[in-house]
Amino acid sequence: MAKLDRRSSDVAFIAGLMVQRVPIIVAELGADADPFMLHLYAALAEKERRLISERTKAALASRKITGIKLGNPTNTAEATARGRKISIREADRFSQTVLPIIASIRQSGITSLRGLAIALNNRGVRTARNGQWQVSNVRNSLGRQASANLLL
Repeated sequence: MAKLDRRSSDVAFIAGLMVQRVPIIVAELGADADPFMLHLYAALAEKERRLISERTKAALASRKITGIKLGNPTNTAEATARGRKISIREADRFSQTVLPIIASIRQSGITSLRGLAIALNNRGVRTARNGQWQVSNVRNSLGRQASANLLL
């Protein structure tokens, strides 16, 4: 473990590991830390987590008393729908830039989805997420072209 406060939920957790003879090495304590030191550090980490929780709750209560609205003010369903629309718009825009390349590959005689993916990768064309082309990426891009043609 790098730090006890990031891994253990409480002193009992660390004690349980020690009873089961699980070797515990904490980077900040070194490999030769004795069980007493591990218990002590675990207890301090537990206390710090509790203090952080109390300070956070007090700060939120103070904000609430002053009239500040807490939490996400937007409807999560609405925010999700808006994010989805943005993702679709970006995917459509990317497909419009890559479709001419796919068309030129098709003119060279490569028409299978797998062949198109291989050709795009060989040309160094990256996907929208900067990855390698797969059959599904090509299919999705061609599907976006078909959808766009239906809308015209």
